[in-house]
This record gives sequence, structure tokens and C-alpha cells, in this order.
Amino acid sequence: MRIAVTGSIATDHLTTFPGRFSEHLLPDQLASVSLSFLVDDLQVRRGGVAANITFGLGLLGVTPLLVGAVGTDFAEYGAWLRMHGVDISHVKVSEQSQTARFICITDRDQNQIAAFYPGAMTEARHISLADITASWGRPALVVIAPDDPLAMQRHTSESRQLGIPYAADPSQQLARLENEEARRLVDGAQLLFGNEYEAALLCERTGWTRQQVLDRVGTWVTTRGANGVTVATRGEAVLTIPAVPSEKAVDPTGVGDGFRAGYLVGMSRGLSKERAAQLGCALATTVLETVGTQEYRLSDDLLARVADTYGAGASVDIARCVEVPV
Repeated sequence: MRIAVTGSIATDHLTTFPGRFSEHLLPDQLASVSLSFLVDDLQVRRGGVAANITFGLGLLGVTPLLVGAVGTDFAEYGAWLRMHGVDISHVKVSEQSQTARFICITDRDQNQIAAFYPGAMTEARHISLADITASWGRPALVVIAPDDPLAMQRHTSESRQLGIPYAADPSQQLARLENEEARRLVDGAQLLFGNEYEAALLCERTGWTRQQVLDRVGTWVTTRGANGVTVATRGEAVLTIPAVPSEKAVDPTGVGDGFRAGYLVGMSRGLSKERAAQLGCALATTVLETVGTQEYRLSDDLLARVADTYGAGASVDIARCVEVPV
């Protein structure tokens, strides 16, 4: 199953401030704030939703096509993704802008001040799926992940025009989408991804009830953090999949992207929705236990934890479609 993933490709610049922001904000001077924080460290991490999902797909043995826009500073990042099984042949390289950046300062109380520079991501709206399919071939599924809003709309329209099934994953961009834009993105999707909050926000944006949303999509997958995942499909009983437990959670960033990669691999290799969600939950916990969205590795512990959480039968079924190191 050939999967194309459209969406953001970014670099995260993460710093920590040992004090509290609140101690430096003067109530009578909020109209003219001018602050500079001396931070303790700087961690530069590879990120972006589409890049994170394709990294997981590549790690599990599927060669996905990454579709997005980057700057000329992408060379090292691109080599990393290629080394991990991602096809970057149709990533658009901007001649004017840098790759998107997420810049964040976190204080000792876990408060954050952040900025997101979209940079080259705004040029994703010029990427044509029709041109890509003409040269790369027809994907079995297009994942439309958070991206430049106009790019998301274009990819949705072209997927429909080309008759290619697509998965809608608006998540972080829901706040930017107008009501009609949200409706167009969701209506007709084979898969819909989101977390609990995003599910509620999607209903508010579209003006549809949960049932009305489900009537317009094939399957609606909702992640619920430590409470696992629900998988709803028209005419079928709702599946509730518990999370794979963890006692060493260190970084929640990218956990949802890891779940999506596991779920998509399971579905592409013929697993049931339940088994695909279980694989997704196992990979999500692996990401949770690693600092960084693309720093994790697979191990034989993955199948053991599947067996512990879901039973030996689940481990056997998943082992048939996923190779892990011994």
C-alpha cells in the first residue's frame, strides 16, 4: 500500500528558563512588555507532523512519500528521513524561505512562551497532487495532516478529483480553518484522526453533531491520551482500545503522530481496525518514552508489551506484519 503524507515539516528549537515568567511580568507595564530571558540550554529537534508520521511509517517498513515545503536548510534533515525509509523526492524546496521553525521557552512551572515561523510551509499550497501522481504513481491513500491551510484545502480537493482515498487529520490547524473549510476537509474522508478536544472543536467548527460527522467519513479515530483510543465506523460497534501503559513517560510531543504511523501500517498490511489501533498505541507509548519526536527505535519489547496489554493473540497477529529487532 503506497501512502503519501502531506503536511508540516519543521525544526523545533526548545529552551528552558530556570525561573518563572510570572515573576518578570509587571501588571502595570503589560501594555509595553520588553523582556529577554537567559535560558539554560538549547535542544534542536526534528519535527513537523507529516515528517513525524512518515518517520514512523519508514521505521515500520513502509516507504511513504513525504509531501511538503521546506527551505534550502533541509539537506541534513532530508538525509535523516531518507536514511529511515522516507521518500523525499517530492518535497518542495523554497528558494526564498527557511524551513518552518517552532521556537519555545519553558519555565520551571512548565509555562511556555513560543513562536511558530511557517516559512517555506506557506509554499505547500503550490504543490499539485496531480503532478505527483503523474510521476510517482497513484497512492492508495493520501494523509492530509496539519499544513498551510490553503495547501490542506487543495490536497483535499485534488484527492477527490483524482478519486484517491484520503485521511483527514486537521488537528492543530482546526483553529485556523473557517467553518466551510472544515466541512470540506472532513466530508468524504476515508479516515478522520484527532484527539478528544479536537473532536469537540471539529463539531463546533462544522456545526455537525458527532453522528453527522461520522455519517460523512469512513472511520473516525479519536486518541484519548492515557485512556487509549476509540475507533468509530458507520454501522459498526465503537471499538475502545486501552493505551499501552508506561512508567517512564518523558516527552508527549509526537505521540499522536506515532499512533497514526502504527495505525496506518496496520491497516495497510491487512490488520483489523482493532489490531491496527493496538499497534498504534504500542508505537505511541514508545514515542512517549523517548525525548524527541524522531529519536525512538523499535525493539522486541514492542511485541512483549502488546502481549501484556492486549493478549498473546494480538502479539501474534501484529508480529506477522511488523518486523522488530531481536
